[in-house]
Amino acid sequence: MKIAALLFCLASPLAAQQEAVDAAAQLQAARVQLEAAESGRDQIKALTATVQAYEAGLVAMRAGVRDITLREAAIADDLAARRSQVAQLLGALSAISRTPRQVTLSHPQGPQNAARAGMLLADMTPALQAEATALRTQMDTASALRAARETATQTLQDGLQGAQTARAALGQAISDRTLLPMRFDADPLQTALLIASAETLQDFSTSLAAEVPNTETTLAAAANLPLPVAGIVLPDNGRPGITIAAAPRALVTTPAPATILFQGPLLDFGTVVILEPSTDVLFILAGLADVFVQSGEILPAGAPVGLLGGTPTGVDGILTENGSSFTGQAQQTLYLEVRDGQAAVNPDAWFALE
Repeated sequence: MKIAALLFCLASPLAAQQEAVDAAAQLQAARVQLEAAESGRDQIKALTATVQAYEAGLVAMRAGVRDITLREAAIADDLAARRSQVAQLLGALSAISRTPRQVTLSHPQGPQNAARAGMLLADMTPALQAEATALRTQMDTASALRAARETATQTLQDGLQGAQTARAALGQAISDRTLLPMRFDADPLQTALLIASAETLQDFSTSLAAEVPNTETTLAAAANLPLPVAGIVLPDNGRPGITIAAAPRALVTTPAPATILFQGPLLDFGTVVILEPSTDVLFILAGLADVFVQSGEILPAGAPVGLLGGTPTGVDGILTENGSSFTGQAQQTLYLEVRDGQAAVNPDAWFALE
């Protein structure tokens, strides 16, 4: 078992460091995108891509840093558990190296015992040397992992700051933009009456769709659309839609060109955004903390809708996380429901849930 553990520790650093290197390259590319987006012609589109690039890079870097840290700890624990064995090994090697050759060739009980002792020592020395070589390799690996962890941790810290800067720049660019094309003007009073009379999400969405003019766009099922937020689909929540676990402050975007029928608090769903990508088809998003859109706006695919809530985990918190980046206590969730006509339908007919 000790040999297997040693081989695992020796083989792991290369993969762990490579993951961190690849993630660092993603974050560097995102930083370049941010610098270009600040003066880009289509700033909102560029900043949206930049935020998404940072989110993808941070997911990879979080995993890389955690992996390096865990493997470094495994080697440290193994060395600590073998401390007495290592001390005996070093002592034996030191004693052998300091013993004059004339002494090793003699024995107080005569030449025959001296020959036997020499043969025993000859058999032991290669094994001791091999053990020493393995120990040296293990310590070199621990040192390399420590250096990789320090570099990756600093890169992760810079990436977290860059993502925050990109989100702030995106929010400012949206605030400064000129008005988007509008399909209709929302009536606040009529919307308030619909909310007050609705007892379920189905009641509200059905009434809302009946109040706004129909769109002439068409979008068929089996469109294999991307999810509105990068994350993990959680097990069945007892509702007709799906729940997506994502990182704090994750960016939510439109899966397809759509009209915003409604945005605001609704029942017990929190802040809700209802998109109409096609006649009689609704995408309902619930759980946003910040919303960038207004009712009546017409948005292209991939346009920013808003941000999830929460506070991004700092480096120290990331190093102590277990498992997936989206399954810790700091996770945020987005509820996605698809309605075709007046009925809720399975989202996997529309979205690439894999």
